[in-house]
Amino acid sequence: MERESIDKRAGKKPRERNAAAEKSARRENTRPRREKPQAKPFKEQGAKQDGKEKKNHLKRAENQTERQQKPVRRTKSEKPRREGKSPKNAVKIVFLGGVGEIGKNMTALECGDDIIIIDAGIIFPTEENPGIDLVAPDITYLVENRKKLRALFLTHGHEDHIGGVPYLLKEVNVPVVATKLTLALVDNKLREHRLNDVKERVIAPGESYQAGCFKVDFINVNHSIAGAVALCIHTPQGVIFHSGDYKIDLTPVAGEPIDLKSIADIGSRGVLLYMGESTNIERPGFTMSETVVGQTLDRLFAENSTRRIIIATFASNVHRLQQIIDLAVKYKRKVALNGRSMLNVVEAAEKIGEMSVSDGVLIDISKTKNARDDELIIVCTGSQGEPMSALTRMSNGENPAITVGANDTIIISASPIPGNERGIYGVINKLYHLGADVVYESLENIHVSGHACREEHKIMHTLLKPKFFVPVHGEYRHLKKHSQLAQSLGMEERNIFLADIGNCLEVTSKYIKRLADVPAGSRLIDGEGIEDEKASVVMQDRRQLAAEGLFIVSVAVSGGEVVGEPAINSRGFVFDFHHDYNREMREVINRAIEGYDLSSGNVDELKRIIKKSLRNYLQKKTKQSPMVVPVVVEL
Repeated sequence: MERESIDKRAGKKPRERNAAAEKSARRENTRPRREKPQAKPFKEQGAKQDGKEKKNHLKRAENQTERQQKPVRRTKSEKPRREGKSPKNAVKIVFLGGVGEIGKNMTALECGDDIIIIDAGIIFPTEENPGIDLVAPDITYLVENRKKLRALFLTHGHEDHIGGVPYLLKEVNVPVVATKLTLALVDNKLREHRLNDVKERVIAPGESYQAGCFKVDFINVNHSIAGAVALCIHTPQGVIFHSGDYKIDLTPVAGEPIDLKSIADIGSRGVLLYMGESTNIERPGFTMSETVVGQTLDRLFAENSTRRIIIATFASNVHRLQQIIDLAVKYKRKVALNGRSMLNVVEAAEKIGEMSVSDGVLIDISKTKNARDDELIIVCTGSQGEPMSALTRMSNGENPAITVGANDTIIISASPIPGNERGIYGVINKLYHLGADVVYESLENIHVSGHACREEHKIMHTLLKPKFFVPVHGEYRHLKKHSQLAQSLGMEERNIFLADIGNCLEVTSKYIKRLADVPAGSRLIDGEGIEDEKASVVMQDRRQLAAEGLFIVSVAVSGGEVVGEPAINSRGFVFDFHHDYNREMREVINRAIEGYDLSSGNVDELKRIIKKSLRNYLQKKTKQSPMVVPVVVEL
C-alpha cells in the first residue's frame, strides 16, 4: 500500500513502473560490467559507509574460511602427497628382516593387488634366546595379505636367505622361484618338513619371471655359493635393482664372472631404486678371488703330507668343497664328510651337476678309524662354532666318529660371522688343548669373503646410477657407512633411506617416502613350536631361570587345611652356606599359610600368597629374584 501511494503521487501506474524497471534491469544485465571505483579509506567515509565496509570485510573472511575448508582443485603435478592416500600403481617396500642385522633376510614388494617376496632367511640364536633353535622373521603382514602373494624369489642358497622358507610355506601358498642349486637346497628342507605340494620354478641367470605386475630378471653375480643372482625388478614406476649377496670376482673357480655388462645396460636405461647389500662396507679395496683359497689349500696339503687333515667350512660353499675334493685326488687321499648339512649339500650339488666327484673318493665317516692319517681328509661343519656342529663336538671329545690328536691339522676355512667370534675362538682353544695344529684366517689366506668391499660397491653404484638408494643386509653401522659411500659418489642424502625392520616405503617415479610401519619382528623356533619374540613368556622364564634360578614349594592340603610341612627344592641358586636359609624360608611360608583362611578361599589364591611371601623374603635377604613355583597337592 505504501509503494502504491508513492507511485500515484509520481504520476505513474504501478504496473507501468514495474514493466519499466524490468526492461531497465534486462538492459543492465546485457551491458558489460564496469570496474567499481576503489573504496575510499575508512576515515574518508561516513559512519554509515564504515559500517557497510566492515560487513563486507566480515563476509570476505567468511568466504575465505569456506574456501580453506573445501578441497582445492590442483593439477596432478601440483597435488601434495597426502598421508594415507597413494598414487595409482605406487610401489610399497616392506622390510621384514635383514636391515639393522645380519641374517633372516626378507623383503616384500607390493603394487596394487600383487606382492612378491625376496628371500626368506633365518638367523641362529644368541645368548639372549637360550634353548631356541632358530630365529625367523615375523610374517604377520604376509599372512594377512596372502591373497596378494605372487612369488617368492630367492637370491641364493645360504641359510640367512632360504632357512625360513619351510616356515613361510606352512602358512602361505606361494610359488618359489630360484636357480637350480638354490631350489635343490630348498627341496632338502621341504622334505624334512613334509611339504610336498610346493610350486617351484627354476630360473637361470639371463631369464625372467612374470609375477603379477612385476617382471623379474635374474642377473648372474659371484658369491661364496653357486647359483647366486641379483634381481632386476621391473615395476609400473620403474626398475628396482636388488643386489642379493655379491662380490666382483673376475677369476671364479667355477661358473661365469659377475655379469657387469647387463648391470651397466640396466643402469644406462635408468634405475629408480637400488637396494644393495652392505656386509663388507667397512673393508677397503676389493675382495680376494676364490682362487686364492685353492692355492693356500694346495700348499697346506703339501706341508702336511704325513698328518691327518680336518677342514671345517660352510657346507653351502660348493666351489670350495670342489677344490678340496680335487686336491684330495691330487694328493691321493680319501674324503669323509661329517655333518648332516654337509652330506645334504654334496648330494644335492652332485645331483644337479654343480659338483663332480670321482668314484671311490668319498668314504663313510665310520670307516675313518681304520684309515691311515696320511691318506685321509675329513670335511666337516662347525666353522662358526655352532654348539651341535661336528667340529665343536670334536673339540669337546663328543664326536663318536673322530678323536682329535697330536697328528691332526685342522683348517678352519671360514671367517667368524659377526657375533660368532667368541664361540669359534673357544673351539680353537679346545682343539689346541687336544694337541692339534689349527690353521685359521688370521694365520693364512684360508678364506675369502663372498661379499663386496668398498671399491666393488663404488663400481656397482657407478654402473647403476640409481635415483634412490636403500642399503640392506647389514647392521645399522653398515647401512650408515653404505649411505655415506653413496653420498661420496654424488647421491643426495634426501634420496637415501636407512630402514629398520617393520618400515614401509612408498616409491614412485618422482619420490620416495615412509609410510606407517607394519607388524614385524622375530619369531622363535624351538622344535615344532613357534612364538613371537616380543610376547614370549617362555623367553622371559628361561632368562629368569638362567640368571636367578628356581624354587619349587610343595604344600599338601586336605579338608580345607594344610597338612604337614612345606617342601622346598631349588635349582641354579647360590646360597650363603654360613646362613640357615632353609629354616627361615619354611617359617616365612608357614606364616603366609597361617594368615590365609583356606576354607573361605581357594587354592589359586594360596599359591599366589606363598609365591609373593617367598619372593619378597629372597629379594630382601639375598638380593636375588629367582622364579618361585608353588605346587599345592589336594589329598
